[in-house]
Amino acid sequence: MQVLSVTPEIFPLIKTGGLADVTGALPIALAAKGVAMRTLVPGFPVVMGAFKKKKAVYQYPLLQGGKASVHAVQVAGLDLFVLDAPHLFDRPGGPYGNASGADWPDNWRRFAALSQAGADIAGGAISGYLPDIVHAHDWQSAMTLAYMRYGKAVGTPSMMTVHNLAFQGQFGAGIFGELGLPAAAMALDGVEYYGGVGFLKAGLQAAWAITTVSPTYAQEIRSPEFGMGLDGLINMRSSDLHGIVNGIDTAIWDPATDKHLVSTYTAETLKARAPNRAAVEDRFGLDRDGSPIVCVVSRLTWQKGMDILATVVDGIVATGARLAILGSGDAGLEGALLAAAARHRGRIGVVVGYDEGLSHTMQGGCDAIVIPSRFEPCGLTQLYGLRYGCVPVVARTGGLADTIIDANEAAFAAGVATGFQFAPNNGGALLHAIRRLADAHASPAIFETIQRQGMKTDVSWDRSAEKYVELYRLLLSKRVA
Repeated sequence: MQVLSVTPEIFPLIKTGGLADVTGALPIALAAKGVAMRTLVPGFPVVMGAFKKKKAVYQYPLLQGGKASVHAVQVAGLDLFVLDAPHLFDRPGGPYGNASGADWPDNWRRFAALSQAGADIAGGAISGYLPDIVHAHDWQSAMTLAYMRYGKAVGTPSMMTVHNLAFQGQFGAGIFGELGLPAAAMALDGVEYYGGVGFLKAGLQAAWAITTVSPTYAQEIRSPEFGMGLDGLINMRSSDLHGIVNGIDTAIWDPATDKHLVSTYTAETLKARAPNRAAVEDRFGLDRDGSPIVCVVSRLTWQKGMDILATVVDGIVATGARLAILGSGDAGLEGALLAAAARHRGRIGVVVGYDEGLSHTMQGGCDAIVIPSRFEPCGLTQLYGLRYGCVPVVARTGGLADTIIDANEAAFAAGVATGFQFAPNNGGALLHAIRRLADAHASPAIFETIQRQGMKTDVSWDRSAEKYVELYRLLLSKRVA
């Protein structure tokens, strides 16, 4: 089975969040199950720099304002098609904006071009390659399915995966004339969205199947609270909606072999976590004592509930716990957390920014990781926590609810508890969960039981990949029918 994946990010080449981890790991997991996935990605500078031999397999004399070409390459065990369009992608800064963080004003054009290329490949543009299924990820590649719907690949099964419904790619109606779509596409059942053009909306409308990255999130987005204005369309497509929990790359995230750790360990050698703990204490300027270290590895945003955390940091310190925070985002939240660290020297440490290696060390040395997200489609951080014996403390929402078993009395007695959930998502409930964690940590036998149970959890891609394969087969059967 040949599957074409279209995505703006893929690990290890280009990453701003969990999307890249998924699109980088899924092809490898699927290969073991007889599915050959090739991934189309934009030719950002870091992507183009990852391969030397550039031989185009398809040329565009003109694609959204300039010349472009598609290259077929293999990088880091991944089969890629790279869309080289310097006028769109050869820019400094991040994949979506300049160095100051402002979005590029022509993002609609950049990702329309990516989507056009995806639809062209689906329609047989590249000699010798014709995918059986096209799998698009998030708004940046969602228009692939709209171009397929109104082009040569209309009969090719397609899947739209929503990693975060909050990001939709909404643009003014004035861009429609430059998209290269027929006039009929500017309609309610096409790409039109509240008088403008909605990239994600168009993909949801055209997809043969829609997936989200957890079963709970799939249900949540059918409600006005989580549907972000698209709940009506999602409910209309509910029979085609599926929730499949993400996995993680267990070769990269393995405490027994992780080169980012000061000391590697297994569930049977938890005492070997101690040097990692000391490294965290040193990096964050924390007191050295026996109290639990609770960490945060997150974007500092409203969605991630970081404002909720900021309101209870004094209370967390009062429980006796220490807090290590790694992240960046909202300037006000950064300031509030830095101020808390200044108030509680030795008890709270903050590193503003993102550091992949440090995030591994934190998972390997901290006792718990807190994730108070207001909504969380899946979440990968809690899966890393399970794998590393860094006990997750999570809001009861989305994939967090699906992947963490609360250490209530019944779950602990049954030997299945893996973390602590809290609801409703407010400061009082979060603080109560931290107190429960601190109480458990005071009894090493109890706490290590929870750690070991979490480390036994299957967080690999194996089961999730199998569910994708089942869904691909279902779509192929519909095409045959």
